[in-house]
Amino acid sequence: MTSPLPQILQPGAGPIRADHYLPSTPEHVLWGRLPCGADEAVLTVDPGADVTFDTISHEGILEDQGRDPRAFFATHGQGPDDVLEDAVALAAATDGTHPRTFGVDGPHVVSRPVHVRGARPGDLLAITVLETLPRVPYGVISNRHAKGALPGEFPLDGAAVYSAFAGIVEEGVGGLPLVPGGEPVVRFPLAPFLGIMGVAAAGAERPHSVPPGPYGGNIDINLLTVGSTLYLPVQVEGALAYVGDPHFAQGDGEVALTALEASLRATVRLDVVAREDAVEAFGEVAGPLASTGDYLIPTGLDPDLDVAMANCVRHAIALLQARYGMDPSLALAYLSAATDFDISQVVDVVKGVHARIRRSDFDAVDRPRGNR
Repeated sequence: MTSPLPQILQPGAGPIRADHYLPSTPEHVLWGRLPCGADEAVLTVDPGADVTFDTISHEGILEDQGRDPRAFFATHGQGPDDVLEDAVALAAATDGTHPRTFGVDGPHVVSRPVHVRGARPGDLLAITVLETLPRVPYGVISNRHAKGALPGEFPLDGAAVYSAFAGIVEEGVGGLPLVPGGEPVVRFPLAPFLGIMGVAAAGAERPHSVPPGPYGGNIDINLLTVGSTLYLPVQVEGALAYVGDPHFAQGDGEVALTALEASLRATVRLDVVAREDAVEAFGEVAGPLASTGDYLIPTGLDPDLDVAMANCVRHAIALLQARYGMDPSLALAYLSAATDFDISQVVDVVKGVHARIRRSDFDAVDRPRGNR
């Protein structure tokens, strides 16, 4: 007996965990760009507040898919009521409130920013994932326009876009067929997470939604599931936090170009770590740093994968120095012997590498500095 599939979570319907709720209706989102310091917040909260965000997957609303999600998903057997109303509204928006040039701007739908009182440049914003609920029981994996890890080889037969429709076959399990149009006999575990979490970039120009940066954005680290925390260096007053790019699952590398892209209702906690506490706990943090119950997860970013790897190693050494007082040469030796360095993604222009440093390896240390 299989578990029931998720209900369709239309805007405002179904469980909403937090007192603060941001729907993904057109007035609450950006499309293809990330917030910057010139953007006005749509919500202001105190540090420690929980916020529930509705998020929309870009798959099914893009121009090369017809910009009509009801028509697109109908070709995959989904009725009109199975499609999210906010996705339909955004795809149909032509009033100039979502300026977007196909092929120039990014594909991602991102929340407008949340101001966190007291956050200042130099502090860290801590985004802790509390809940991720599928809003629909299906998603899409796309390979398009000679992008991905094998450009020029895929899509096959000269197609511009190849999209694989994947459904939830039972609770926590996704399914794909062996051949197009077949039954979903290939099954794999789902691990929902937000590919985009970030703080606003300083200045008046909204960054493109695809490449990640020191502000976070499209970092696509699949370890950022429920219980994880992402630390980001605050760039502007109030941090101006945002989320987007929801996934049901992703393999490290995300080699097709997208993973299993699908809409989520996500609840996160927004905390501020004062600069002096952040330096004691983590050292000087210049880019995204994550943690789970099992791992500390320093990152490295660069258009060159070799440089991204080197940046991640440097970040990991500096973290071990600051947190545990570890000699840098011994830190490098430890990382080589005991730490996995994973490719987060290779498809977002700026490539990502993240390390998994086991917290338990340092249980004999009296106390990590900063106690985080």
